[in-house]
Amino acid sequence: MRNKIIYWIATAWLSLGMVSTGIVQAIQMKEEADMFAHLGYPAYLMIILGVWKLLGVIAVLVPKYPLVKEWAYAGFFFTMSGAVFSHFAAGDGAKEYFGPVLLLVLTVVSWYFRPADRKLQG
Repeated sequence: MRNKIIYWIATAWLSLGMVSTGIVQAIQMKEEADMFAHLGYPAYLMIILGVWKLLGVIAVLVPKYPLVKEWAYAGFFFTMSGAVFSHFAAGDGAKEYFGPVLLLVLTVVSWYFRPADRKLQG
């Protein structure tokens, strides 16, 4: 029961974080566009990442399809670890790391504590 509670709390917060950042990126909000430019990325990448984050949340939350869930978790992990390293490379301060590191930790916790019926068998 404890693991199920940890899973759902981490997954809920992860989903909220990915949906909110996904929407902000998909609509190319000015502050986000400025941050992408600061990091040296093209604006069109925001739309790609935003849409994939939204699809990833659906994949993680919907029952069954464990292989798709694995891909979604991997995508979240690569995206958030990439964000951390991008902020590091740009010389950003500690406050810019908070969001990506939090989402990275939530990704790992949600993945680790996911129920057996949400895991690949074998």
